[in-house]
Amino acid sequence: MQAMVLRAVGRPLEAVELDPPALGPGQVRLQVQACGVCRTDLHIVDGELAEPKLPLVLGHQIVASVSEVGPGADRFRRGERVGVPWLAWTDETCRYCRSGRENLCDHGRFTGYTVDGGYAEEAVADERYCFALPEAYADVHAAPLLCAGLIGYRALRLSGDPALVGLYGFGASAHIVCQVARAQGRRVFAFTRPGDESTQTFARSLGAEWAGSSLEEPPEPLDAAIVFAAAGELVPVALRAVAKGGAVVCAGIHMSDIPSFPYELLWEERSVRSVANLTRADGDEFFAVAAATSLRTEVETFPLAGANEALARLRSGAVEGAVVLAVDV
Repeated sequence: MQAMVLRAVGRPLEAVELDPPALGPGQVRLQVQACGVCRTDLHIVDGELAEPKLPLVLGHQIVASVSEVGPGADRFRRGERVGVPWLAWTDETCRYCRSGRENLCDHGRFTGYTVDGGYAEEAVADERYCFALPEAYADVHAAPLLCAGLIGYRALRLSGDPALVGLYGFGASAHIVCQVARAQGRRVFAFTRPGDESTQTFARSLGAEWAGSSLEEPPEPLDAAIVFAAAGELVPVALRAVAKGGAVVCAGIHMSDIPSFPYELLWEERSVRSVANLTRADGDEFFAVAAATSLRTEVETFPLAGANEALARLRSGAVEGAVVLAVDV
């Protein structure tokens, strides 16, 4: 099978021919149709996430059809379409798993990081961590739901119950969660890079009531802010923008250092928290929302062999929406 492989951190991916991955008990073999390209993939390539499996097939937003089932696998049949997210496996025995927090599992494994992912024609996955996908979404449009959508949804849920939420960094996740928030009756303010009028217009087209620079003060205080950009300096900025009792949620797996800030920004019961990974319960909830809501996923597509170009495009910051590999092209 064809695959794009990371052999060393900091190096371009290599196009190689690999043997199909071995199929184990409880697993499904997948014919990959599409795989989202995530900023987490850039963090892995750049060495900002420690100790990835090497060599590694990146990719954790996999849309695929089941081509074979392993011993004991009975959730899906051949030909069914499934989605594979970042969370690939948990031990189901540690205190986090036992308390419904499998996203924090002590021994968790992660697609496209500690196990091979979807920048390939085939993949295998533990069927327990796969999702059935809403039929209304074509393959390339379903792919961003599996991380950008899921993490954005978890971040929104953990922000409390804000009537007015600010989104800092309007990329793949924000463009989906903006629509979810609006469907739930919430108001949305979008914050972009200074001078990025195109993205601000894009945000307004998806329901943001106001869009401006991340350096601007919003027209009114926010109930909560979600920071999708990997820029730690935005955390004090967001704290200044939230009202008393407001929450600032950091939604990325990696962020530059947060600079020191005066206690008065945290005073009056403001809070700062992070979002780590996802749970299967998040997926069940989110895909029910996605099935009931006509979410618009804007995508730029590249062929599998164009994975390095796709990563470079994402790195440029010029993408409106998400980047996806159309693997079956």
